[in-house]
Formats: sequence, structure tokens, C-alpha cells
Amino acid sequence: MMAPPRRYTCEQVFHLLDAYLDRELTEEEITRVEEHLDTCAECAAESQFESNLLKGLKDKLRHIEVPSSVLARIEEVLRREAGE
Repeated sequence: MMAPPRRYTCEQVFHLLDAYLDRELTEEEITRVEEHLDTCAECAAESQFESNLLKGLKDKLRHIEVPSSVLARIEEVLRREAGE
């Protein structure tokens, strides 16, 4: 019988937190991070803080108007990349 995966330490969770919040971890890693967050108030608070910070940044970025010249350059690069 296979032994259950060992639990992550605070240090491991701290190093994985950005990838966790960006949804870049494997299912197993997500489970292990969440198991740790369920039992460690300090790491859970840090995770919540970083999550709120990311949400605030994303909300602010949605309200920034991109200059039309920048959009035109992006469209030009995308057309070139698409082979048009």
C-alpha cells in the first residue's frame, strides 16, 4: 500500500504560494497546500493577504485605458505571428 504524501511545511507553502494563487500547481500540490492552509492560521492569513492583493491589482488593471497606439502595435505583432 502506498503511503500518503507527507504534509507541506510552512516554508514549502510559502515558496509555492504564488503558483498556488495563480493556479499553476498540480492537483496533488494543490491538495497538499490546502491541507496545510486548513491547519496553519499563519499561512492561511498570508494566503488570504496575497489573494486580496492580487484581486485588488487585477481590479485596478481592468480600469486602465490602453492607448490606441499600443493596441495597434499589439494587433500588428499578432497579425505577423499569425502569418497574415
